[in-house]
Amino acid sequence: MYIRPFDPWKSKLCTCPFKYTLNVYTGCDHACIYCYITSYIPNAFRVRTKENLLPKLERELRKFDKRYIIALSYSSDPYPTVERELGITRKVLELFRRYNVRCMLLTKSDIFERDLDILSELKCAVGVTVTTVDERKAKLLEPNAPSPKARIRALKRAKEAGIPVYARIDPIIPFYTWEDFDETLNALSFVSHITVSTLKLRPDSKKRMLAKFPELMEKLRPLYGRGERIGGYHYLPREFRLKIMRKAERKILEKGITFGSCREGHRSFPTCDGSHLVPP
Repeated sequence: MYIRPFDPWKSKLCTCPFKYTLNVYTGCDHACIYCYITSYIPNAFRVRTKENLLPKLERELRKFDKRYIIALSYSSDPYPTVERELGITRKVLELFRRYNVRCMLLTKSDIFERDLDILSELKCAVGVTVTTVDERKAKLLEPNAPSPKARIRALKRAKEAGIPVYARIDPIIPFYTWEDFDETLNALSFVSHITVSTLKLRPDSKKRMLAKFPELMEKLRPLYGRGERIGGYHYLPREFRLKIMRKAERKILEKGITFGSCREGHRSFPTCDGSHLVPP
């Protein structure tokens, strides 16, 4: 089955409402230094297509319960570089249109702007992840992803097309992206919902962060040393991260934007993931 219930790591802190997920590709070439998929997808930064995806997906959609949402994508970005050439995600969206599927789309790319003609006809919400609007920092953290400026520009065009839009500011990294939070939030002030999350380290991502950001990791080491281990992830200390959550929440609400947090043990409303934006 390509359409599967969303069950993120069985985390006790996950508050996502029930939905389904579909990863159009296997792997993601954005190669984000902090990425968690390298812990469970072999050769995670090499993008591969899925055998007979479209005919199999169509068979699944014929039986799919249309009350539920399908989210693209939570392990592999639906818009890797090769999507410009292959257009597989576009074909998936065409199937969603044909079968009247409610969907969410989350990406770190601006390629989705090409598909606004289809997205504007779907019951959907579109979101982008922007870790920081500092272009230099973003390039270091997300070496192959389109620039934050390009992502935000494409998301504004989605809103102009009448599509509900949301964003993730994720991960928040103390001493690094947290320093730019106000500027990042200002750039995203046109969205309806923002979800935030702090950096959660696994052994593989920690190794990459140490190699790329040794001075930053030296500052973070005492914090994560005092933090919690939850579901295989190393968290910042609870009170430290909740202090960040509360500040982020206040700033987001002051903009008239609804707030969500992801696996933080902090409140979200009306949903953590922005799924409330998808039309019924």
